[in-house]
Amino acid sequence: MSKDASTTYDVVAIGNAIVDVLSKTNDDFLGFNSINKGTMTLIEADQAETLYAKMGPGMEMSGGSAANTIAAIASFGGKTGYIGKIANDQLGSVFRHDIRAMGVTFDTPPLDSGAPTARCLILITPDAQRTMCTYLGACVWISPTDLDEEMIRNAKVTYLEGYLFDRTRAKQAFKKAGEIARAAGRKTALTLSDPFCVERHRDEFRDLVKNNVNILFANEAEILSLYRAKNFDEAVYQVRQECEIGVLTRSAQGSVIVTKDEMIEIKAAPVHRVVDTTGAGDLYAAGFLYGYTNDMPLEKCGELGALAAAEIISHIGARPQTNLSELIRTHAIAAKA
Repeated sequence: MSKDASTTYDVVAIGNAIVDVLSKTNDDFLGFNSINKGTMTLIEADQAETLYAKMGPGMEMSGGSAANTIAAIASFGGKTGYIGKIANDQLGSVFRHDIRAMGVTFDTPPLDSGAPTARCLILITPDAQRTMCTYLGACVWISPTDLDEEMIRNAKVTYLEGYLFDRTRAKQAFKKAGEIARAAGRKTALTLSDPFCVERHRDEFRDLVKNNVNILFANEAEILSLYRAKNFDEAVYQVRQECEIGVLTRSAQGSVIVTKDEMIEIKAAPVHRVVDTTGAGDLYAAGFLYGYTNDMPLEKCGELGALAAAEIISHIGARPQTNLSELIRTHAIAAKA
């Protein structure tokens, strides 16, 4: 992607603004509270408050899929912005402070009343398994009026989180963001987020991909679901007909980047020990988008994505524990072809 002096941001993301609350626990705690180990369960506000009060000492940080991606792009050295809905409460302050401290511009007005800030209560047992209880709260109340149109017009890429697609207001915000970006001559990217999310909204996702999205991110299960494909090759064929760039991740099998004219296979980066795969797709997208908005060839974008994903699965948590800009230097990934 060519440089454009008029852009203020490399990437602006729109997503679920969630605070991750991580706490170490044991199997007895899960059993006593009737929580199924290793799963992600949606809970209501009263359940969230009760469980939050019972959890031991923990760590609170801004989270959510697109927020993880945008924070990682900032760690690479990219210029980033974020649009997401929080409430005017304690966890909302945690989210705002945390994401801004990473160098991300975040100015979405909070909810003054109603649902509290979304939180994902993450219980980590001694075997490193993560069990998540998520209350979506304020984040699903994002609407077209929350969009910072100037920010979108001044971003090389606007990145949309598929998880937000469950609410009508969010769908409207997505479509409006795509229209703003296209009118300004910018690019729009979408991550499908989850195969069950795709099942619920397949036709609308297909329409969005075909008419509003330049770069599509999906894992193998998600892309098979989107096109009801019998196999991966069939899904790849479909992507090439409908999208400018498809970025398809396949876990240990690496990833594939497809355009109408080429198909590039990227090997998974080596990892000494896989500790926690949460956030691998988010970080791959970060590496790819940082490379893309800084004029790297698609193959290098994919390699950077694979390196970022390898960093995140080597430890607990979906935020990098090292400065990702070091990956470019230590792996000699040049900014130009």
